[in-house]
Amino acid sequence: MKKEVKDVSMAVIRRLPKYHRLLKELMEKDVTRISSKELSTMIGFTASQIRQDLNCFGGFGQQGYGYDVGELYNEISRILGLTSHYNTIIIGAGNLGQAIANYSNFEKKGFHIMALFEKNPRLVGLQIRDIPVLDVDELGSYCEGKNIEIGVICTNKESAQDVADVLVNLPVKAIWNFAPADIIVPDSIVLENVHLSDSLYIISYLLKNQE
Repeated sequence: MKKEVKDVSMAVIRRLPKYHRLLKELMEKDVTRISSKELSTMIGFTASQIRQDLNCFGGFGQQGYGYDVGELYNEISRILGLTSHYNTIIIGAGNLGQAIANYSNFEKKGFHIMALFEKNPRLVGLQIRDIPVLDVDELGSYCEGKNIEIGVICTNKESAQDVADVLVNLPVKAIWNFAPADIIVPDSIVLENVHLSDSLYIISYLLKNQE
């Protein structure tokens, strides 16, 4: 019996993409079956932790057999919502916005980037992998009736909250925020903040203490 996502901790959910990536690599190597112990060696979590994580969503393995790699990959894809289709827009067509638009793997996982929006007139009119860069003033009219579900913020800190407010009013269902700012959105909006500098600071800390 599958559990509701609301019953599963975010710590478990944040480990699922790691399982998903590893299982894809195993499938590419024609591995069809794997045990939690073997997974543990590859991914760095304990076998007990892996079993507990997967049991949060139902029993996928068999004692003495392990996990069917293809079946588990498909189940985690379903749990993560990667079998769905999400209309996505990017606000900010600078280096980061363009890099995200150029990453074709998002498309393969169901994240359909429909357009980028930018205030810099030198960037408006460009095509990024056949995705148009439009004037940010066209954001509201463009999105009308298109069921945009995800808005990606790649603006500067000063513009981030204003952009978030516009996205909330479109409305979108989720915001992926790359701006170096903590934005405020209603509880009904799924928000994921990605502070790139935080990861770099962790590297700095580890290097310092390694010395």
